[in-house]
Amino acid sequence: MNRTIEQIREDFPILSQNINDRPLVYLDNAATTHRPKQVIEAIERYYKEINANPHRGAHKLSILSTEAYEGTREKVRAFINANSTKEIVFTKNTTEALNLIAYSYGMNFIEEGDEIAISIAEHHSNLIPWQQVASAKKAILKYLYTDSEGRIPCSELRDKIGPKTKLVSIAHMTNTFGIINPVKEIINYAHDMGALVILDGAQSVPHRKVDVQKLDADFLVFSGHKMMAPMGVGVLYGKEEILEKMPPFLYGGDMIEYVWEQKSTFAELPFKLEAGTQNVEAVVGLGAAIDYINETGIENIEAIEEELTTYALDKLKEIPYVTLYGPKDTLNRGGVISFNIEGVHPHDVASIVDTYGVALRAGHHCAQPFMKYMKINSTSRISFYFYNTKEEIDVFIESIKNVRKWLGYEPK
Repeated sequence: MNRTIEQIREDFPILSQNINDRPLVYLDNAATTHRPKQVIEAIERYYKEINANPHRGAHKLSILSTEAYEGTREKVRAFINANSTKEIVFTKNTTEALNLIAYSYGMNFIEEGDEIAISIAEHHSNLIPWQQVASAKKAILKYLYTDSEGRIPCSELRDKIGPKTKLVSIAHMTNTFGIINPVKEIINYAHDMGALVILDGAQSVPHRKVDVQKLDADFLVFSGHKMMAPMGVGVLYGKEEILEKMPPFLYGGDMIEYVWEQKSTFAELPFKLEAGTQNVEAVVGLGAAIDYINETGIENIEAIEEELTTYALDKLKEIPYVTLYGPKDTLNRGGVISFNIEGVHPHDVASIVDTYGVALRAGHHCAQPFMKYMKINSTSRISFYFYNTKEEIDVFIESIKNVRKWLGYEPK
């Protein structure tokens, strides 16, 4: 990486502001990341110079919009090493992408008595759709349970994935404890059993190299807003031969071939799965975000976040009234740390540290079944991106040490 962290941070206007008269320390990147000026300017240029529907017009602005929209599709293809742009479908977010698979594939190809396997640590977006499919199709939803650190034991694969399993849907990296699941091994095992595998890459794709051909993933889903792109754009990758079999999820404009009074035929991939006017400016922003990641280097992003995570874990271990969840090192985990402070509700933690300019997340993190399984009501969570610094972690640690003082606890 040719640029310093200080130079990178200059690209993010929001990071220079004060919150409650203190410099912003933003540690909620697992929820959403901030946008560099390059992404903001790309969207502004689109509105100032293009702003037309792609695919639908012969005039110059429509042609330019099509080039911008399809240009990002090629950037996404290259970024995850898909075989073809036909395998890249734009959605609103990870949630919509998972629902598209659930309703277009699940409702049409899952039969009574089939089994769907997911982990207990899944985000609700990768849990509720499969509840609905299982209920509607009279299929069986099985859970892979974790150990005390949030990892999936190999025995769970052998016990829960078998000849009746038709789908396995798993987070590449969990949003609760930051566990990086052994997805290559899971995919290989599931394929041996005849099952397809969906990877939820919302927490992995922005932070580390994900190669769908190397992993042999059948589907991969992720969101733009967790990788510096605007909200309102996500990606569904699917192997072409699988997507070809799937009927459209939504019907209407731009996904048709011919329409008669009583029947219609549909466009080729990926357009049959992209009905209506798309969020073109957000897609353009996603393309700019991918450019920014490529210029920074995904391997540099991963290395910076590993260093930050190690530093934060070491600092938190020194505080006697802090309980850490998940692994205490960075082996097979990403830049997400969940913790609790003895005697203090996570919502109070979030409110108090906010007075120091620190933004973190508190609650069940859209993973209620996992929290119940782990016998935790809620946690506080910090999460990093490559624009964070050790100095920000020091501010966070100091704010944490003041939380119990605010509530009148004796010092430990």
